[in-house]
Amino acid sequence: MRRLRSYSAAALLLLSVSSVAPRSAHGQTDADKATARTLGQEGQQALDKKDFKTAEDRFKRADALYHAPTLALGLARAYAGNGKYVEAQETYNRIVREGVPANAPPAFAKAVEDAKAEVGTVSPKIGSVVIVVHGTDNPKVTLDDQPVPVAALGVKRPANPGMHLVRASAEGFKSAEATVSVSEGGSATATLTLEKDPTAVAQSPAATPGAVVAPAAGPGGDAAPSPPPAKSSPLKLVGWIGVGLGGASLIAGGVTGAMAASKASELKNACPENRCPPDQQGNIDSYNTLGTVSTITLIGGGVLAAGGVALLLFSPSATTEVKAGSLTFQPMVGPGSLGATGTF
Repeated sequence: MRRLRSYSAAALLLLSVSSVAPRSAHGQTDADKATARTLGQEGQQALDKKDFKTAEDRFKRADALYHAPTLALGLARAYAGNGKYVEAQETYNRIVREGVPANAPPAFAKAVEDAKAEVGTVSPKIGSVVIVVHGTDNPKVTLDDQPVPVAALGVKRPANPGMHLVRASAEGFKSAEATVSVSEGGSATATLTLEKDPTAVAQSPAATPGAVVAPAAGPGGDAAPSPPPAKSSPLKLVGWIGVGLGGASLIAGGVTGAMAASKASELKNACPENRCPPDQQGNIDSYNTLGTVSTITLIGGGVLAAGGVALLLFSPSATTEVKAGSLTFQPMVGPGSLGATGTF
């Protein structure tokens, strides 16, 4: 087996960004590579000082700018130093899974070999959390504010050692949360029970326009019957008819009154000193007819409108039920008369 040359950590980082470009570096500029090189050097210096928080930040940004196994290796080591063993294991495995081509620089090959050796040191430290939710089959669950799929409930989910916050919620239920402590390589169970939220159920129709809400259960467990819909009083319908007819009659009375006034003006011009020649008899009869019709329709319209308003104001709102047939209405208008017929 070919022996790998020995390089310092800083030299490995310089080689990783200065030599052959990795497969995913397409489209990256020289400025990106230079920035990644600087960030990698700062990350390695932070690792040497055991400043794992700074190291994680620098290597994460360097790897985003220029993906190389040496930079990813530094990120995995920073994760492990921060106790983020789940992230460290996944980063180590990514380095091994991606591998390097046969003609890759020695620094890349050594980074892959180091990842294979070091992943076994973090895997035993990974703990797990089992999340159990009662009360609903489709809750929304988060672990440390990260979503947890429903398929992952009730089974071990990898977790770093330390305290973890579990939250669960569902529509129509009160939310619940629990805190669990996970030791290195240990397991903890978080059990949450979601209870019905009466307030949320009562407000759900307003929150969801058009939603169909099941009727509340009665004393015997059966659904309580819904109150019958209010029925409009027939008297109100008659009232609206009266208002409509009255308005139409008032308009007709006004029109015929104007026509009568026009005839009166013609007769005044044709009959000086109120003496009309025989040929004006037709205009005289027309004037008398129009005046009579105008008077009748105005009076009738006023009566109908007033009666209709009175019925609308004082009739019962929703009590009388029409049991047979339905109300029909037909207006009747004739010379000098105005009325209506109806059946119930």
